[in-house]
Amino acid sequence: MQRLFPVAEPAPADPVELDYWLAREYGYPSRSWVRANMVASLDGASAWKSRSAGLSGRTDQILLAVLRALADVILVGAETARREGYGPADAHPNLASARLAAGRPATPPIAVVSQRLELADGLLDRQAPPGSQTLVITSRGAPPAGRRSLEERGLEVIEAGEDEVDVREALRILGARGMTAVLSEGGPRVLAQLQRHGLLDELCLSIAPRMVAGDASRIVNGTGEELTELRLTALLEADGFLFTRYGRHSDSPVGRLIPD
Repeated sequence: MQRLFPVAEPAPADPVELDYWLAREYGYPSRSWVRANMVASLDGASAWKSRSAGLSGRTDQILLAVLRALADVILVGAETARREGYGPADAHPNLASARLAAGRPATPPIAVVSQRLELADGLLDRQAPPGSQTLVITSRGAPPAGRRSLEERGLEVIEAGEDEVDVREALRILGARGMTAVLSEGGPRVLAQLQRHGLLDELCLSIAPRMVAGDASRIVNGTGEELTELRLTALLEADGFLFTRYGRHSDSPVGRLIPD
């Protein structure tokens, strides 16, 4: 892996040293920060055969694991959780100890955004590590039976919004729980809500050296057209993948969650 912008020394070759190097590169700032991490093909597809894993690669997975280890919470839409077969996040083999030393759970909780609460048995049911209970964010108008069913499975249901999920209220609730370093992994509709309300601080987009064609979705799909100006803050390359970082702010995050 090498950093193309800003120009710097190459990343370490040792896998453990690389994890810590990436953790410092992508560390969150000391204020609330919403980061999205997505992958796309050269022709703009966000998935191949309905799954983003078809576009991913070895280095992309290494980076994804580090980004998860840095976050306080992982925010994801229900459709993405169903399609990708989500479960609780795995503890990072090299970075989990730093989280524990900082008084944080070994892994961040998963927070699934779902209006209809149609999360089939087996999805998200794998036991989460201590302190990382899986959350489901819905509206106050969601089906009561669906809520009871999820709670019986040990999932905590959070209400944000009246007739539909309000991501602004959801982030306020998570922030009140100390979850200010947010990692959104999609899907396209959740990212559209974050963009529409000006809540997305940073987009980490992995560009895969592959073409898909077809009618695959883009990384953001909303009902309207919102133009958001972002600036390039960093660019890495490995195995033909480009790992871009774009932000809304003039400053870049400085690592705070993983020590040197």
